[in-house]
Amino acid sequence: MSALHFKAIQPLRRAVCAVSLVLLSLTITLCAAAASQQFVGEKKLNAILTKASTNNWRALPIGELMGKVALEFEGTPYVANTLELSVDKEMRSVNLDGLDCVTFFETTLDLARAIKKDTTSPDALLAEIQATRYRGGAIGDYASRLHYTSDWLADNEKKRIVEVLSKLPGAEVFPQKVNFMSTHAGSYKQLAAHPELVEIMKRQEEEINARTLMYVPLSKLTDVEPFLQTGDIVGICTNIPGLDITHTGLVIRDKDGIPHFMDASSKKENMKVTLEPGSISQYMAASNQRSGKIIGVIFARPLEPAN
Repeated sequence: MSALHFKAIQPLRRAVCAVSLVLLSLTITLCAAAASQQFVGEKKLNAILTKASTNNWRALPIGELMGKVALEFEGTPYVANTLELSVDKEMRSVNLDGLDCVTFFETTLDLARAIKKDTTSPDALLAEIQATRYRGGAIGDYASRLHYTSDWLADNEKKRIVEVLSKLPGAEVFPQKVNFMSTHAGSYKQLAAHPELVEIMKRQEEEINARTLMYVPLSKLTDVEPFLQTGDIVGICTNIPGLDITHTGLVIRDKDGIPHFMDASSKKENMKVTLEPGSISQYMAASNQRSGKIIGVIFARPLEPAN
C-alpha cells in the first residue's frame, strides 16, 4: 500500500471506529437497562390488550376501565415478593402472572392508564409502573420505592394520578404512625444489606407521620358504600404498631350496584386474585372478626391521565 493510499483511507478508518464505539456503547447501555428491569406475562398482556381494543375500553372512564382490567386478572395466582429481585439494586418490574395485593391494584391502574394513552407495549407499562411505584416517579435505590401505602397515596395524589377521598361521610384523622421498616430493618433483606438506607427510611417515616390522612372507621363503612365507584383503590388500615395499611385492593360494583372488594388474596382457601362475596363493608367486618386488627379503610379514586 502506498503512503498516499494509506493517508487517504485513514479518515474512513477513524469514522468506522467511531461508529463502532457508538454502537458498542449503545449495546452496553441497552443491556444495562434490560438487566435493571423485568417483564413477565407478555401473553397475558396481549390477551388483555386484544380484548380492550375489540371492545373499545379506551373510551371508558378510567375507573370503569380499571374494573374491566381487574376482572381479567381474576384467578391469577397470589405470589409474594415479586418486587424483591435484587439486594443491591432496585429493579423496575412487572409480573402479570403472579400478583400480591399491592401489585394487583397498581398494575390494574397502570395498565388502564396505558390503554387510555394508547401506549401499550411492555416498556410503556413499565414506564407507567415507574411513575406510580417510586417517589416522584424516579427510580433509585430501595428507598426510592413507596413502601408504605399511605406514602404511595400521598405521592400519587401529588402527581395527579389519584385523589384520596378524604371527605367521605364519617371520615376521621388517621391515628397511626409508621416506623415498622426502620425498627425492623433486619426483616428486609435490602435494608439488612445496606444499613445506610435505614436512616433514609427513618426520615421518610417522619415525613409520612407529619401528614394528615383521613380514613373511614370500620363502624362508618356502610354509610360510605353509596359514594364508592368501580376502580376506587382500597387501603385497609391496621392497629398494628408502626404500620398504616396492611392490605389493599379495588372496589368493583356488580350489575346490581353492590360494591365488592377485589384483591389478590393470600388466604389459604384463595391464594389468587378474588372478587370477594358480599359488600365491601361485610367483607371488612368478617375479616376483622378473624383478625381484630382492622380499624377502617382509606379510599382513593383514579384520575384520568393527561393527554
